[in-house]
Amino acid sequence: MTQLWALSARELARLIQAREASAREVTRAHLERIDQVNPVLNAVTLVLTESALRAADAADAAVRRGEPTGPLCGVPMTVKENIDVAGSATTLGIAGLRDAVAHGDATPVGELRAAGAIPVGRTNMPEFGMRWHTANTLRGATRNPWSARHTPGGSSGGDAAAVASGMTPLGLGNDGAGSLRWPAACCGVAALKPSLGRVSHSGSHGQPQPAPFAFQLLAVHGPLARHVADLRLAFAHMCGRSGGDPWHAPVPLAGPAAPAPVRVSVVTDPGGRVDPVVAAALRKAAGVLAGSGYLVEERQPPMLGRASEIYHQIMSAWGRVHEHQPPVATVAPGEFARFWETFEPAWTAAAGTPAFDPMMERAAIARAWHTWMRQAPLILAPVCTRPAFETGADLDPRWQADWPDRIRISVTVNLLGLPAVTVPVGIEGGLPQAVQIIGPRFREDLCLDAAAAIEASTGPLTPIDPRPQPRA
Repeated sequence: MTQLWALSARELARLIQAREASAREVTRAHLERIDQVNPVLNAVTLVLTESALRAADAADAAVRRGEPTGPLCGVPMTVKENIDVAGSATTLGIAGLRDAVAHGDATPVGELRAAGAIPVGRTNMPEFGMRWHTANTLRGATRNPWSARHTPGGSSGGDAAAVASGMTPLGLGNDGAGSLRWPAACCGVAALKPSLGRVSHSGSHGQPQPAPFAFQLLAVHGPLARHVADLRLAFAHMCGRSGGDPWHAPVPLAGPAAPAPVRVSVVTDPGGRVDPVVAAALRKAAGVLAGSGYLVEERQPPMLGRASEIYHQIMSAWGRVHEHQPPVATVAPGEFARFWETFEPAWTAAAGTPAFDPMMERAAIARAWHTWMRQAPLILAPVCTRPAFETGADLDPRWQADWPDRIRISVTVNLLGLPAVTVPVGIEGGLPQAVQIIGPRFREDLCLDAAAAIEASTGPLTPIDPRPQPRA
């Protein structure tokens, strides 16, 4: 019999509604799984045992009484430590915020609770969410369940590792530069980066005031899961309320049917040298989509290099508020300070020639992409042009030099506010392979459809037990 912790969110919700399993049983199964594997992975930073069991008991009582319950009734979830969960600290991975307890839920957390989901834990992240590996001085490093030698990704690496190892069927993270898609690719799970405006940013980042402009424009909350159908289910129930977010757009979840066959542009040269393992994953996904009735062809998007430069200019000017923060080394000493000091030259170079008005150039790029995507609404691309790197590699300035080029396509998605779904496509060298499907704004439905077609052919890769560490 399949263990409860190994089931999908949809199947767990069905079992609870049918009274074939109780919400308490489901919650306990995941809490026990956390006890079993988290000491190895260090993905869950705080286990919400008491509040989770209370919520599970309340859900079971409602089911027994025949009361209406939400579509995620009794389904566990984890939440990254830069999203408010009432009664727990929103640390941003920073030791100085270990006691910054949130008095209420961020809007998407509240929406998922209203649908019946139960937070069972908080998850690890790098300081400020500004690194592509998950480690910090407050919580330590998170291990990739596939390989202790390789990064779980960042900055939502805690959620990705937790989902991949069966500690939770759903994770809630965010993506400002691939921070959902990259860890999902590293850990072999699926993730959805929604369109700008879909999911409220209210109650995020532990701040009573809104986030800096760059994060409002470039970063969004989204779900991680082992199954594309679970992404769709969670997404449908986390974007209903604005929570006072001025960017929020109450757009229908499904748009008009795209003309058949749906056309897909494959981006084989997104910038930087494409690793053969990444190129093979792209070819495999393209073949699956072609076999599923999509019209697949290689096409290069417009202004991709300049889009990456404008992204870095906006994030530098309106995201990194130096004048309002003490030096990095005093807030996040140790490895993060070292990372940021060595990465600063690569970051600065990635901004390119300063724009007279970055937002004006952003609008021109968005218009060019809109015209280009009218010919083919979907894009198949790598998340990054290299697979998961070995831990510590991102502290090497030589390694860092071309990283902005490696993730050029992913940050362009953030710049333009487009939706994207990361989906696994296989295993190579003991590590998962993945691709992303990018769509027009507010067409998450098209991205999810294509990702589901890939998943139907390749199958989910997880949950897995943490792989043993190699012998010295």
